[in-house]
Amino acid sequence: MSPLLRRNKKKEPGQRLVTLIGKPGCHLCDDARVVVEEVCGELGVPWEEKDISVDEELYREYWEQVPVVLVDGEQHTFWKVDGTRLRRELGA
Repeated sequence: MSPLLRRNKKKEPGQRLVTLIGKPGCHLCDDARVVVEEVCGELGVPWEEKDISVDEELYREYWEQVPVVLVDGEQHTFWKVDGTRLRRELGA
């Protein structure tokens, strides 16, 4: 099945996963955390945070883009997180 078709398949909030990739001391990461926490809390969507300073693979992939937000493993945005856009992506 095409990834585009899978992505559009509606999932329940508990089946979604938002991942915030950042690093300590990053003010943009702090701002992104507030938005992710708020949106995921409102919608009942689980989220996790990963630190590029302790994960070499994530560092190589995202060091220029942090903070990065993934939705269900797919890159949603980087640098600045828009709460309205994230809600829309999560189906709200």
